Amino acid sequence: MDDVLRWRVLPMLVLLASSLVLYVRILPKKSISECSLLPYDHYWITSKRIVTPQGVITGAVEVREGKIVSLVESDYQRGSLLGRKVVDYGNAVIMPGLIDVHAHLDEPGRVEWEGFSSGTKAAAAGGVTTLVDMPLNSFPSTVSEETLRMKVEAAQKKIYVDVGFWGGLVPDNAFNISMLEGLLHAGVLGLKSFMCPSGINDFPMTNSTHIKEGLYVLAKYNRPLLVHAEVVLDSKNNEGLLDGDPSSRSYATYLKSRPPSWEEAAIKDLLAVAQDTKPGGQAEGAHVHIVHLSDAKASLDLIKDEKRNGPNGASISVETCPHYLAFAAEEIADGDTRFKCAPPIRDVTNRQNLWEALIDGHIDMLSSDHSPSVPELKLFDEGDFLRAWGGISSLQYVLPITWTYGQKYGVSFPQIATWWSERPAKLLGQKYKGAIISGNDADFAVWEPEVEFELDENYKTYHKHPNISPYIGRRLSGKVLATFVRGNLVFSEGSHAPAACGSPILAK
Repeated sequence: MDDVLRWRVLPMLVLLASSLVLYVRILPKKSISECSLLPYDHYWITSKRIVTPQGVITGAVEVREGKIVSLVESDYQRGSLLGRKVVDYGNAVIMPGLIDVHAHLDEPGRVEWEGFSSGTKAAAAGGVTTLVDMPLNSFPSTVSEETLRMKVEAAQKKIYVDVGFWGGLVPDNAFNISMLEGLLHAGVLGLKSFMCPSGINDFPMTNSTHIKEGLYVLAKYNRPLLVHAEVVLDSKNNEGLLDGDPSSRSYATYLKSRPPSWEEAAIKDLLAVAQDTKPGGQAEGAHVHIVHLSDAKASLDLIKDEKRNGPNGASISVETCPHYLAFAAEEIADGDTRFKCAPPIRDVTNRQNLWEALIDGHIDMLSSDHSPSVPELKLFDEGDFLRAWGGISSLQYVLPITWTYGQKYGVSFPQIATWWSERPAKLLGQKYKGAIISGNDADFAVWEPEVEFELDENYKTYHKHPNISPYIGRRLSGKVLATFVRGNLVFSEGSHAPAACGSPILAK
């Protein structure tokens, strides 16, 4: 009797086991990682608006183990993806994750200003999937192989997005080839220098000779030099002003203290040095990138003139920032030091000219220049523009800011992807980022352009000090729904992944 029962039950068990195996095989592989809110390493995301290099399409993107493995352009049918894990975003826009080439996260040394954890949480909540941390405002500044190592160690297990690092070009290392090469060999994506006082004691300004030496070294590594292009021409602008002088509460006073001629003179000197980056020049292979352009008149004209030389000219590019495109000097109230930055926000006409230059391609890309501090340094009680710390806090908001203020100029989704993803990736030498194409990292920003929201105390902001941002109180369009970094869903509907699993990006 037992033998008969055994022979009847055994085939049933085999059939059941086969069914279970088949069921497991058709289910997506589940990830055990805490790095993602989506527990699969093979899935599809679909939308009626996917931003690709060929335009905006309806379709589906296949992701496997952190990479884009296929892109299907069609009015996808649920049946065609049956048995697969699909995240359908409907009419929301899926675009390549934003790449912010200019942010100050202030760690190590000044984590009370921001820090890797809060800064990259804010980035993820804003659709930024990669950012590059500036070498100053942390302590010590990143000017050597040792100080880079300190910064990379400080970032461990704290970053929710991918983070690269700029090194500093300062007088102490400009003539020390082995020191600069050690810094570059250790993995910085390029160098950054100031042509005026930086406000940070261990990051002194450089002159044209220092910059020339830096470019010679950078040429061997095919990496860029980023430059804060202002030179102090006349310090008499602030003479006669004493602490507490009522005129220092006026934004016009601060604007006058840093005129456009400072940018123009610096860019003129910088472009002269950059001639060595021409084909056949001593610094061929290096590249000069002008950060946070504010002056849209003479300074911009110099850049446009140089760019007209095309591939036979100097290797240069330029960025501007959302705050120069959103605000105007005439609108800034006395004492509201949230708006202080350098170079300063200029007038309405200048803002218009910046937008036109960006749309026409004379300005290559956008960056946040996220530069927070502790609120005390903004001197809100005194409202003293000359003494308050300068810097705009905006990392989480750059996508809706660009969209909100750009609608007046007819800005499109592909243009935003160009300014915030494609060209920044090229500057960084990151060939697997910046576009939704097969083989690239699965970095996506998913957002709803039509959704408006008030940026007030009820809006969840991840910056360490939300109140220092001049965008607080604004009504913006473009809500970020989700952010994917290397296939990990790191932010979705107000929640972050349990673990910070962003990767440090070190040049090789």
